[in-house]
Amino acid sequence: MSSRSEVIETTVGEFAAELVRRGLDPDDRVTITIEPDELIPGRREARARVVAAGLTDEDIDRLINEARTEAQPLLG
Repeated sequence: MSSRSEVIETTVGEFAAELVRRGLDPDDRVTITIEPDELIPGRREARARVVAAGLTDEDIDRLINEARTEAQPLLG
C-alpha cells in the first residue's frame, strides 16, 4: 500500500468495492472523512424526494444523460 494520501470520492454503497479495486486488504487501516451536508445544500432533502418518487440511481443517471444530450446542441 502506498504511503501517500489520496482522495477518493464515491458513494457509501461503493466505498468497499473501490478500496478492493485499489488493492487494499480488508485488514488495511484507512481514514475516512465525511463532508457535512452543508457543503452541498439541499442534498439530503433532494435525495429523500428522489427515493419517495421511486427513482433509482440508474434512473437519475439516465435522466442526467438525456438532459445532457438535449442540451448539447444548444452549447455549440
